Amino acid sequence: MFKFLRRNHRKIKYPKLLLLLITLVMAVLVYYEGINYEPFEHFIKSLNYFGTLLGGFLYAYGFTSAPATAILLVLSQNQNIFLSAVIGGIGALISDVLIFLFIRASFADEIKMIKKEKIVKKIAKTEKRIFGRIYKYILPVFSGFLIASPLPTEIGVSLMASIKKLSVKKFMIAAYILHTLGIFLIFLLGKSL
Repeated sequence: MFKFLRRNHRKIKYPKLLLLLITLVMAVLVYYEGINYEPFEHFIKSLNYFGTLLGGFLYAYGFTSAPATAILLVLSQNQNIFLSAVIGGIGALISDVLIFLFIRASFADEIKMIKKEKIVKKIAKTEKRIFGRIYKYILPVFSGFLIASPLPTEIGVSLMASIKKLSVKKFMIAAYILHTLGIFLIFLLGKSL
């Protein structure tokens, strides 16, 4: 499939968005096939808590978050909701730490350069004026929302990685809590379906 996209990249105007759409369709198929096609449902459920760990790991990446959410919804039917949230949170944390360390190590120089751009300074100044005292909390809260939701976590992790004062340990604690909460809500939704 990737060869097809590379070969025909001039014909496809938005190949990344097309790939994202394909993953969303896959997620719907995984969910509905997982509950309607017994062999597939048995396979997903046979993964048990390892499937939850794997689902949590995939939940943290933009292109795999939709299928991972579908897998977690299927698994929610037979698992303890609290234990599953803890295990899924561990899987997501592993992914987040990999992203966080990669961004910190690879993009540190570019992040410093971007912060010196006039437009970025102007935006920061405007945000400080609009939000006043709560300005320093806006970025972490927005990042946290992105991390907890099935939206692309890479953006939230990248934003958090750009906060110099945030240690890896503090990031890990925040990411784990946020992902565990998000996965808990997915399992809660799955139990009610």
